[in-house]
Amino acid sequence: MRPQTRVALHRCITTPRVVAGLMLVAAIVTVAVLAHWIAPHDPQEQDLLNILLPPSWSAAGVPDYPFGTDSLGRCVLSRVLFGARVALYVACLAATGAMLLGTLLALVAGYFGGWVDWIISRIVDIWMAFPPVILALILLVGLGTGVNKVILAIVLIDWTRFCRVIRSDVMVIRRKDYVAAARLAGFSHGQTILKEVLPAVVPLLITLFSLEMGIAVIVEAIMSFVGMSVEPNVAAWGVMIADARQFMNQSPWGVIIPVFAIFITVLAFNLTGDGLRRALDPRLMTSRGDV
Repeated sequence: MRPQTRVALHRCITTPRVVAGLMLVAAIVTVAVLAHWIAPHDPQEQDLLNILLPPSWSAAGVPDYPFGTDSLGRCVLSRVLFGARVALYVACLAATGAMLLGTLLALVAGYFGGWVDWIISRIVDIWMAFPPVILALILLVGLGTGVNKVILAIVLIDWTRFCRVIRSDVMVIRRKDYVAAARLAGFSHGQTILKEVLPAVVPLLITLFSLEMGIAVIVEAIMSFVGMSVEPNVAAWGVMIADARQFMNQSPWGVIIPVFAIFITVLAFNLTGDGLRRALDPRLMTSRGDV
């Protein structure tokens, strides 16, 4: 392992935000993967004799249903655990797709500049003029409903977020002496971008990717809430909120628990991304006086 890599890893594992974020992410991934084994009930199993039960720690709670039941007697805990699978599936694929498309265009625009940068920047400006949620709904009307369509809609909308931010960083980096030295050494434009420019924007890219995963979780929950993502019989956090909103006065936990799950998931991604950038970005380390 290279000394620089060891130093970077040491900074990551000693940064509190990274540690806290990764622990939360690991916990969420674990419950999603092991949902079949740790969930007390099938998420679609109905117990009509025990509807709208409060959590087990309440006076009227039942130990068999730790987080209570919904209006059809389904276990809220089991549905939350299985809902994590949908959230992580959408977050990973949507964020990866948006990152790849946006970063590719950002590298091209920021490195070459000129008319190439002008065309890509105008496309970004026009695309970002549409409200994201409204644009997502319009795309889903055209593409059709389904979780994979939600992923595609997020990619088609949020690539602009990566493109605009990364482009600004690339425009600064391309003027650095080491980039000019690479060109003088005989590197092609492609080699210069991949070996000199791209590594310099990786810390910022990590932050944007983590933030995008949190955004994707929220967007999927919104689309599930309005019935444009997963099927109604699939456990997802947005579906749980939609089902429970009619009974908030009788059973507020049906809304509070999936909302809290969304909050924790988004917080985990944000902490991880922000901590990794603080640990890996040499400019931030210089401003703090780190060696």
